[in-house]
Amino acid sequence: MNATAPTTRLEHRQHQALTPRLQHAVRLLQLSSLDFAQEVQEAMGKNPFLEHDDSAPGDSAGTGSEAVGAGALSPPAETVPVEPPSASDMAADTWERDSWQQAPARSSMSSSGGGDGDAAMMEMVAADVSLREYLYSQVNVLPLSDRDRVLVGAIIESLDDDGYLRTSLDELAAMSELEPAVEDCEMSTALKLVQSLDPPGIAACSVSDCLRLQLPVIEDETERELARHIVTEHLDRLAQHDVAGLAKALNCAPAVVEAVCARIRHFDPRPGWRFGAADVHFVTPDVIVRKVRGQWTAALNPAVIPRVRLNQVYAELFQRHRDAKHSELAAHLQEARWTVRNVEQRFSTILTVAQAILRRQRHFLEYGPLAMKPLGLREIAEEVGLHESTVSRVTNNKYMATPAGVFELKYFFSRAMATASGGACSATAIRGVIKDMIDGEEATDPLSDAEIARQLARQGLTVARRTVTKYRQMLKVPSVERRRRHV
Repeated sequence: MNATAPTTRLEHRQHQALTPRLQHAVRLLQLSSLDFAQEVQEAMGKNPFLEHDDSAPGDSAGTGSEAVGAGALSPPAETVPVEPPSASDMAADTWERDSWQQAPARSSMSSSGGGDGDAAMMEMVAADVSLREYLYSQVNVLPLSDRDRVLVGAIIESLDDDGYLRTSLDELAAMSELEPAVEDCEMSTALKLVQSLDPPGIAACSVSDCLRLQLPVIEDETERELARHIVTEHLDRLAQHDVAGLAKALNCAPAVVEAVCARIRHFDPRPGWRFGAADVHFVTPDVIVRKVRGQWTAALNPAVIPRVRLNQVYAELFQRHRDAKHSELAAHLQEARWTVRNVEQRFSTILTVAQAILRRQRHFLEYGPLAMKPLGLREIAEEVGLHESTVSRVTNNKYMATPAGVFELKYFFSRAMATASGGACSATAIRGVIKDMIDGEEATDPLSDAEIARQLARQGLTVARRTVTKYRQMLKVPSVERRRRHV
């Protein structure tokens, strides 16, 4: 019997391992400028060789310190705080976002009347007060028993961010663990009390219920009764702006129905959104673009660059008296120098990538989204001599302020889509075409996604219907049925 001879196989694998410091640099590069500034601030608090640079931008006199500041990397530019171009979608039910006007971010308590007392009350309500704090401030002045306060508190604590009560009263009664056991009428009374608080519509269990709770603001009894029928029985028709259908169902004149619907659309379908301002995010652009003497130029925004420097006095003093006992200080000095170098390299890289993007997409600034060219990470990486992954990190959470608006750097990258003529068109440009089509459609006969795809094909742009649907959703445009207006 022949035994299988043992064999030896030698495999040679080549790989490159990132050092901990390089891994840290890669992580910092991906951070937003705000998060990066916080990291640098923490480093200054821990490292005796780092200090804040108080010199004016471009002032190199200083105190003998090696500094990185606004003037070291770019010409002066102002701070441009703006909201991000894409707001987050915070709820599953999207139709009320399309159908209702946004209520003002203040309580109705602070908007009623016009005397000095009202002004004082408005000043007392902080802009970032939470919904629960605001409700408790009203409950605390009511003459309630301890038992009632527990039940009211259970309801308030169970409200979600929309201001809705999604938990059943039976479950809340069981959770209270009161003795004797809570009766249904007690929970119902507690719920009605919370629902009577400001803002109107609070503690509702549904959109219909929320709108119903706001009906008392309609003074005319006939209009109020008509509005009640609409929000409780014909919410779908209201969302679809089906005035003719509502008029027929309610046996009313279309003009009367339209007026009542207009009143309802001023209601707030999510009263909880008026509170918790901490969820609103703002960005300060990293790069500011201007047109100077007919040429588009990009400059770093000094407001986002941490003003940090290496204290040369401490560093030189340490170098003269260093010995083996000071190994920890030596590590601090090395870390301080690396931090200063990392700040400079980070923003230099951001500016280099932004300038390369600007050269490729300058027509976008002149003519809008329709002029956006297809652009991939590899093209920019090859032009500036960086790896694709580095360009990807640089464009993440970094923003460019332009006369056309503020955009994340990655917004300027778009895959190429073939045209009937054999050329290429960016996905961003196609979204611009779709938006123009929808903006110009007839309100009573809006374009379906299939019809948009057919019209694009007639223009030489082959786009599948499902792709049109995806782009429409990216543009925050409701479906054809939601856009249709009935007469």
